[in-house]
Formats: sequence, C-alpha cells, structure tokens
Amino acid sequence: MAGATERLAEHVCATEYAKLPPSVLGVARAVILDGLGVMLAGHTEPLASILVDYARSAGGTPECAIVGTAVRTSAPTAALVNGTLCHALDFDNTWYPMTHPTSPTLPALLALGQRFHLPGARLLESLVVAFEVQGRIRLAGTRAWPMFARDVFHPPGLYGTLGAAAGCARLLGLDPLRVRRALGIASSRCGGLRANVGTMVKPMHCGVAARAGVEAALLAAAGYTGSEDILEADGGVGEAFFGRDRFDAHLVVAGYGAPFRMETPGVGFKKYPANYYTHRPIDAALDLRERGVTAANLVQLDVSFPALAYVSRPSPRTGLDGKFSVQYTMAVALLDGRVVIDSFTDRRRFAPDVQALLPRIHVVFDEAIPVDFAETWVVARAHLDDGREVETRVDHPRGMWARPLTAAEREEKFYDCAERIIGRARAEGLHALVRTLEDLDDVAELAHAAMRV
Repeated sequence: MAGATERLAEHVCATEYAKLPPSVLGVARAVILDGLGVMLAGHTEPLASILVDYARSAGGTPECAIVGTAVRTSAPTAALVNGTLCHALDFDNTWYPMTHPTSPTLPALLALGQRFHLPGARLLESLVVAFEVQGRIRLAGTRAWPMFARDVFHPPGLYGTLGAAAGCARLLGLDPLRVRRALGIASSRCGGLRANVGTMVKPMHCGVAARAGVEAALLAAAGYTGSEDILEADGGVGEAFFGRDRFDAHLVVAGYGAPFRMETPGVGFKKYPANYYTHRPIDAALDLRERGVTAANLVQLDVSFPALAYVSRPSPRTGLDGKFSVQYTMAVALLDGRVVIDSFTDRRRFAPDVQALLPRIHVVFDEAIPVDFAETWVVARAHLDDGREVETRVDHPRGMWARPLTAAEREEKFYDCAERIIGRARAEGLHALVRTLEDLDDVAELAHAAMRV
C-alpha cells in the first residue's frame, strides 16, 4: 500500500490549473496581491538593506528580481531575500491551523517562475499546491502541537519549507518520484526557533524556507536523491518533529483538494502588521476608544487573555518587539486610533505618551479561555477615573476568515504597502497584472513590475 509521501506526491502532480475551481483561483490571486504588497513594504524594516547588500555580495546569475529594488540575483538568493521581506512586518496572511503560508512559498515560486520564464497560470497552480501541502502536514501534526503557541518551531520554518518544495516541484513539472525526493531534500532544511521571535531572524525563517524549496526542487529535477517516504519514514518528518505516535499521516492526503484549504477554512488577510494573537486586543482597544476611553481618563486596562506568555510583553525592547506585545499594540491603538506599519518604529515605541500608558495595561491570563486561535477570545475592561468601567469582548478579529476583509480593504492595504516603495503608477501596473495573471505569458513580467527601476 502506498505511503503518505507517495500519495501526496501523486496529488501534487495531479493538481492542474484547468481543474481548479474559480473560487480557489480567486483566493490565489488575492494571496499573490497581498504577498507582493507586504513584500514591498518589508523594505521599511532595517533588515531589508542588510539583506540586499548581502545579495549583492553573494553574486550569482542575475536572473531574478529582489522586489522593491533594481537588484537581480540568483533564484535561491532572491527567494531568501523576498521571503524574508514578505514576513518582515508580520503583515503577511495566515490561516488555520496557524502558520504563515505565503511568505515561504510565493517568493520561491516567483523566483523559479522568472528563471524558467513560466506563465502566470503555472504560478497560480503551484501556489495552490504549496498551500495545500502546508495545511495538510500542519493538520497531521496537530495532535502533537494542537496550539500555535506550543509549537517548538516557528511554523513557517517547518511547514513552509515543505510547502515551498512541493509547490516548486509542481511548478517545474516534476514527476511523483522527484516530488517525493524534493520533499526528502527539503525536510532536512526545516526549522526556525521561536526564541528568535521579536528579532530579525524570525522573518528569515520564511526566507530560508523559500530558498530551501527552490533548491530542493532544482536538485530533485537534476537527479539528486532524498528519502522518498520522508513523512512516514523512521527518523522522518512525522517522528522527528511530532513523535511517531502523534503524527496522523492519514490526514496528509485525506480529502486533498476537496475542498482546497485555501478556500476552506480560508485565508486570514491581516488588517494590522503585528502578531495575529494581538489582533483581538487591538480590535478591543479600538472599540473602547470609540466608546470614549482615552489615555487621559484611563486608570487601568485589564485584558483577559488566553495563557500565551510569549505575547505578553509589558515593556517591549524595540518597536519590532512591540509586534508581539498585547500591551504595546493596545496602547498604540488607544492613542492613535489605528495600528499601522509606522506604529512599530523605535521612535513610536519610546514616545512619552506610549511610555506613560504601557504600565496601565495589564494582561490577565485566563485558563478558561481556549488557546486555539480559531476558538479563543479576549475581554478588555477599562477602569476610568470617574469610577466607571467599560468592557468589550472580541471573538473574531477583523481579517480572520470568519470575519474577512472586503476586496476594497485588501486593495487599500496593498496600495498602502506598495506605494511607499515603488510609487502609485507602478503599484497600479502591478495590481493590473495580478488581476489577469492567468493571461500572463512570463512571470518575469510580474516580478519586473514589482521592482524599483
């Protein structure tokens, strides 16, 4: 009987653009637009210039664009830089079970698409594959790691690497045996430690995953070997990352594409450039602000929150670290009435009004609130200087698949991200190419439109 890896490879090879439902293709186009936008906006982070300089010094065939620049480099290096840029702001989309599915995969596919001058329809097809593989391996491991916050590894460093390898293998048209080998090659590149959350390394988990996916597919295409049963093998993905008795390999293939997970449960397009567990508190703070709560009349704000210590950071070290702080994101929301890219600069983090408000915001861990992202909630209680209390509860944050952003809101986000790097005219041209991506003969044209020239 065929094992999970073999059956998964057969599904990967059988996924064809012509057979994909229009609704799934619509989500894929939305994912690409959002991904390109946040990739470009990643240049607002200090890590961008470091990585671009690194790419220049690395040399290599100048075949692929680093978006937002005039620099071209090799496919693996472009995947590394663009993948890191895509997650640099923590503004890239997510889904359930929790991981960031776009930043490890889209940059890898974009790089290989340029190298081999492949059409837009192939990009769409392979992106759907990359998402499905990530989601299914994630599902298979949920008995071991049922909650995002308890994962040993930052999820994109594991699932993204395997998803990128599968998507790249499909993009190159590899046969099932070579798809299996690509997964085997990529599996030994998986990782990404959560201790690096709040530093420049965290977004690089996605870039490293993208580069590993590119290299795994290219090597497998050239005849390089790897385990052909890596998901279920002794010492393979299941045993190494989850424990043999806690990895349900059946879920890797059960119901593949029926429906595609890109559509059901769907993709969460982030409204705020911060860790997803801070989005409910942000919405709560904005609601309290609309109801008259201000920094001037607030004595104390108590936030009942699931037991997730890693996003309770009363005094974040930097603006970047503030992306993982419930206290900081709520403070900025209350003060500014919005949480945007510029909310996470060191200048904003250490501004006097933020410094004064932070000590009044208290996270109270409530064991009765489930940790699982799909089921959790938050309750915020504002104690005011006139003795009143104002309370609000948020079950689903804006942008979650259960409460999605509108198409207009997603476009507004794209332009806000892209314009600041490549200007309005080029952003509009890029948007137009994504809308009709299936008609594009060469993905290189899409990448060129995302460059600063």
